[in-house]
This record gives sequence, C-alpha cells and structure tokens, in this order.
Amino acid sequence: MEFETLDVTIDGHIATVTLNRPEKLNAMNGAMFREIGEAFRWLDAETNARAIVLAGNGKHFTAGLDLKESGAVLGTNDGDPARVREKLRRHVLHLQDCFTALEECRAPVIAAIHGACLGGGIDLVSACDIRVCTTDTWFSIQEINVAIVADVGTLQRAPHLLPNGILRELALTGRKFLAEEASKYGFVNAVEKDRDAAIAKATAIATEIASKSPLAVSGTKAILNHSRDHSIRDGLDYVATWNSGQLLGEDLMKAATAALTRETVSFSDLLESDD
Repeated sequence: MEFETLDVTIDGHIATVTLNRPEKLNAMNGAMFREIGEAFRWLDAETNARAIVLAGNGKHFTAGLDLKESGAVLGTNDGDPARVREKLRRHVLHLQDCFTALEECRAPVIAAIHGACLGGGIDLVSACDIRVCTTDTWFSIQEINVAIVADVGTLQRAPHLLPNGILRELALTGRKFLAEEASKYGFVNAVEKDRDAAIAKATAIATEIASKSPLAVSGTKAILNHSRDHSIRDGLDYVATWNSGQLLGEDLMKAATAALTRETVSFSDLLESDD
C-alpha cells in the first residue's frame, strides 16, 4: 500500500511504520489518523509481519493533534445542534478506532520515540505493546492545556502503564515528563542515546519476537489484552479456551523437539509456513 503521511516498509518478518510529516513535526491530521488505521489493519491481515516498529521522521516523534485542522472540525456548528454533536461523536470514535488498530493487530508493536511526544502521540504509543525512547524524549498529555479531555486512548490505556496518582497529575497539569521519569515508572522499556539507537533497539526486540512461534506470539498478545480488561477468573477461562484450540498445532511439537535435542529454537528457520 502507498501512504501520504506514513512510510511503511517490510524486511522479512519485520515491518516498520514511520510517521512522515516531518515539516509539520508529524502533527496528526485526518489523513494520518486514517492511514495509521489502514496501515496496521493491512499489516495484520495481508502481510506476514510478525512484529512492527513504529517510529517518526524528522526532529520529533509527533507534536500530537494537528490543531489547525481539528479547530476547523470543532468549529463546525451549522445545522441542528444534536446532529452536529452526533457527527462529532462519530468523528472521535473514528479517531479512536484508528489507534485501536495497533492494539488489535496480531503482531506486537514496538514504538521507537524521539524528541517530543505530545497529546495524540501518547494516545498512539499507549496502544503499542512496548515503548523505547531517547534520552532527549519528552512527553506531555497536552490536551488539558488546550481545554480538551484526552479522548483517543491515553486515559483508558495509560492507567495500566503508569501509577494512578502520577497519571492523574500528568493528565490534569499537562506538564512535561522526561525520559528518565518515563523509565522510572515503567512507561518505557528502554532509553537509548538517539533516534537511530532507539530504532535499532526496537528492531532488535522485534527481531527476537519474530523468531518465536507466530501463533504463540499473537495468542500471548490477545490474552494479555483480554486479561487487562477482565477479571482473573474470566482471563483464566479465556486462555483455557484459547489453548484448547491452539495446542494441537505443529509449532508446539517443533519447539519441543528442538528443546529436547538442545537446539536453538528459531521459528524463522523451523517453520515452513508463515501462517
């Protein structure tokens, strides 16, 4: 697929999606939101990608929502007020769905963040499975500073990524928090010296993931997402049902055989099929 606001490449079983509006600091306009959703749903359904790296071109990962375009959308008040508000609600749900595509993608997504990651950028990376940043990265839940309630995922996903009191402070003040603080609270998995190093680290993690059974990887991601949103009892029942349908696959026998013969398990070599 070709994209206007993204650069998407696939190398073997690793895909890289790069935000590509550097002249606008990767501010997220309607086209970028739409294409993010399209790209991740395409990578999920139509490719053999087993892990995906998300990065940004230019000086910053993203300045967040394109306020100029969004102002035009929010300023539309022509017509019946109820219909205008209903249209806006559908617009917000559409934006949410674009980022939920990362969460629902069977391939884990590793964000490589550099420079500023503001507002909608935190919505975006919160939907990723793993986050790596650079020493100069800074974050801000910026919406409060422009009189908006963050509505594309930060307030729903970040409570599982940050201590509740810290998240409330960040969301209610909009203050900057730097890479050191993000690492301290576990919001990021690693801090690297610059953009290239962050992308290299994210790619190394993606490569390790891609060497495992793709069925086990996608299943583990699905179970983790389900468990986050359900009780322990529901989660246990769900994984029992999941594995009752998956453990008969050939991946298990190949992994067991390799382990018994003390061979290194690399599914990139063992599996003949990409399914």
